[in-house]
Amino acid sequence: MAQPSCPACSLDDVLSHPDHWECATCGHEWPVDAAPETARVVKDAHGNVLADGDTVTLIKDLKLRGGSGVLKGGAKAKNIRLVAGDHEIDCKIDGVALALKACFVKKG
Repeated sequence: MAQPSCPACSLDDVLSHPDHWECATCGHEWPVDAAPETARVVKDAHGNVLADGDTVTLIKDLKLRGGSGVLKGGAKAKNIRLVAGDHEIDCKIDGVALALKACFVKKG
């Protein structure tokens, strides 16, 4: 296994112990089996990568839970926010706060 960089200070002066790594510079310790966090990539229905602050458009009509309302295809949500979980997008459409799945929107 290659010797990692310190996740706290990103320097390569790392000491190896049987069950953990230790940074000789800042003293930060972390387990050997800890995988480095990777940035989560959220893609729309067409495979375009989404980011915080993007504008998205619904690609189909969606029924709202707990009511008889429907979000029409073509409705735009500006300044989205990406979150962890099943519904990756937090946004507002027509003043209503919603959580949407990325597979029902397109960037633009």
